[in-house]
Amino acid sequence: MDTEHLLAALPADGFRVINEGRPDYLLYNTCGFIGDAKEESVNAVLEGVEAKKRGEAGKVVVFGCLSQRYSAEMPGLIPEVDAWFGARDLNPLLRYLGAPASRLVRRFQETRRPYAYLKISEGCDRRCSYCAIPFIRGAHRSVPMEDLVEEAAQLASEGVKELILIAQDTTWYGLDLYGHRALAGLLERLSLVDGIESLRVHYSYPADFPDDVLDVMASNPKVCKYLDIPLQHISDKVLSNMHRHIDGDATRALVARFRESVPGLVLRTTMIVGHPGEGPEEFAELLDFVRQARFERLGAFTYSEEDGTWGAAHLKDSVPEEVKRMRLEELMSLQADISRSFNQSRVGSIERVLVDDVSGGMLVCRSSSESPEVDGEILVDISGESCDAVQDPSSLVGRYINVRITAADIYDLTAVPV
Repeated sequence: MDTEHLLAALPADGFRVINEGRPDYLLYNTCGFIGDAKEESVNAVLEGVEAKKRGEAGKVVVFGCLSQRYSAEMPGLIPEVDAWFGARDLNPLLRYLGAPASRLVRRFQETRRPYAYLKISEGCDRRCSYCAIPFIRGAHRSVPMEDLVEEAAQLASEGVKELILIAQDTTWYGLDLYGHRALAGLLERLSLVDGIESLRVHYSYPADFPDDVLDVMASNPKVCKYLDIPLQHISDKVLSNMHRHIDGDATRALVARFRESVPGLVLRTTMIVGHPGEGPEEFAELLDFVRQARFERLGAFTYSEEDGTWGAAHLKDSVPEEVKRMRLEELMSLQADISRSFNQSRVGSIERVLVDDVSGGMLVCRSSSESPEVDGEILVDISGESCDAVQDPSSLVGRYINVRITAADIYDLTAVPV
């Protein structure tokens, strides 16, 4: 999204994105969060530097999290880069390119999709022991509601039907601007934007979760009954070591409140295995919790020590890597059974889905129960006699249709139009 905002702010009469030929600028938006992403970012920048040496590109400019996190080291490590900018330096980067500063509310989308991510705030005031985001992105800062509504309207005018609200912590939205948590109000405002038909919430923090968000989910038909809320663990000991500001009993009560307040709610969560303090007893408690909570969607990661975090400075990474991997496999095997059971319970039902794409003679779709890129898909067979009238399947992309679920596995479902 930062890249899309940046490109939209560049004057059309002076800049254009090219896919071939010699660019005057190679711009790299980098990630500095985890090891694999950092390595990928560095390799991409090095490829750009080599292109510059061969005369195939002009200046190489790097911005984003990697250059923010390692601002002192990176210029010396890759001196061929012409300019470095941090994660919040889009306007300084625009000035470097000779463009005027911008409010950064418009987006340039080279690839048109019927959904888009909407970043509602930047930074985080939490200090989870394993997370480097606060040190990279800085303190929490909400985007004014009026700017988000304007951005949503522009996206809707370009065919976007679903907005996925993201932030480092979506539940803190508005505290700095309005003196209270305003996520529920934002959802209501965005639901009034002409052309936007569904809203989805990701990356919510469990401690002090605002109940009015649940009220909106239960009552507003445009707000998906879907919530991404990384819980990370259930053991009191591990949650304390993680600095999550919530214990196991409160977490269990929160999940129960979700289920009671929003019937049919689909919950996505993430868990970390192998965090310092997680022994066999704590891991067994985690498995029991997942078995009982039956999250429709769950992802998991092994703990890795990240430099600059509180955990790296104060907690010993005490769980062997082999044990971490074994625990991850056991947890995901359990979740596979839960996910398969949830998907199979939908076989025979009629669901409203958004057509995201067409591939191999199938419509690639999602219902309110699936978020793009992290969940499975609903693959709709359009080869039957009932679909003969569809001369151009691509014309269905961006439209909602009704389908009957015919089969399901751990991740994906198949369906036919009705």
